[in-house]
Amino acid sequence: MSSERQTLASLLARRLLQLPLIVLAVYTVTFLLAWSIPGNPLENPEGRRPPEEIVEAMKQQYKLDDPVAFYFDYLGKASGVSWLIGVHPQPFDLGPSLKQPDWSVNEILGTGLPVSISLGLAAMLIALSIGLVAGTIGGLRPGSASDYLTQLLAIIGISLPSFVIGSAILMFFAVKLRAPAIGWGGETVFESLVRASFPAFTLSLPFAAYISRLVRFGMIEEMSSDYIRTARAKGLPRWKVALKHALKNAFLPVLSYLGPATAVALTGSFVVEKVFAVPGVGQHFVDGVLGKDITLVMGVVLVYSTLMVVLNLAVDVLYRFVDPRLG
Repeated sequence: MSSERQTLASLLARRLLQLPLIVLAVYTVTFLLAWSIPGNPLENPEGRRPPEEIVEAMKQQYKLDDPVAFYFDYLGKASGVSWLIGVHPQPFDLGPSLKQPDWSVNEILGTGLPVSISLGLAAMLIALSIGLVAGTIGGLRPGSASDYLTQLLAIIGISLPSFVIGSAILMFFAVKLRAPAIGWGGETVFESLVRASFPAFTLSLPFAAYISRLVRFGMIEEMSSDYIRTARAKGLPRWKVALKHALKNAFLPVLSYLGPATAVALTGSFVVEKVFAVPGVGQHFVDGVLGKDITLVMGVVLVYSTLMVVLNLAVDVLYRFVDPRLG
């Protein structure tokens, strides 16, 4: 037990040391891409500019005329280093939105991030439910009609883009059935759940398809292993052996996939949010890229990249608990 704890502590220490380096690399690449976007963030949507003296003052205040100064100044404020050394009044300040002057990036994320996280988590729960059931059915009866059907649905789920599926769902439910499929929330709990289910289901399909394939391959391999044959020889029912023994080991590849998949579901819902008019971070991020709102783009990427690294770390730790043989 002590060796397992030492291994886990070593893993945590190693990953915690890697975390700031990974986030710094993502920050640097994002900064180079965002700074190269053509356009001026100080122009309003109508193309008019503030008076020249105001533009110059804003450039000096936010270091918009010096990429090197902006890089280090924004990094210090966002990471909390500037606050620690006493040169900035608050920690983890992601700056003001250059296109939405009444909002800071922290306020935009505080409003939109809970919605995006709720959507992503709901999508992953749906994906897990669909993927485990479909993969188990296909893995227990490979080559059967049910197996071919689940594989066909998995291929469709992986192949079709989210905006195609989302548009089809909107056409059918919102237009033909008049269901509340656009927006977020509602006057009743039931209406809120119905409205949230459409974007969550749309977002879940690619993940559900991939999970079902992982579970199917794992179940086929596990059901042909020696320990399963031994359990079957003792008279245990096939379904009990499959659910109690085989599914646990077949789930290990799914567990390793859940970390990056959950991060993608939380951060990759921009298209789905646009299609269903969900007020998450996605809409603000897209507008920020189009308007070269560099502080908003950098803030969203920093938060999401940190979230992705932390989720991957959490999955690695869980993996060690599920399979202690991994050192």
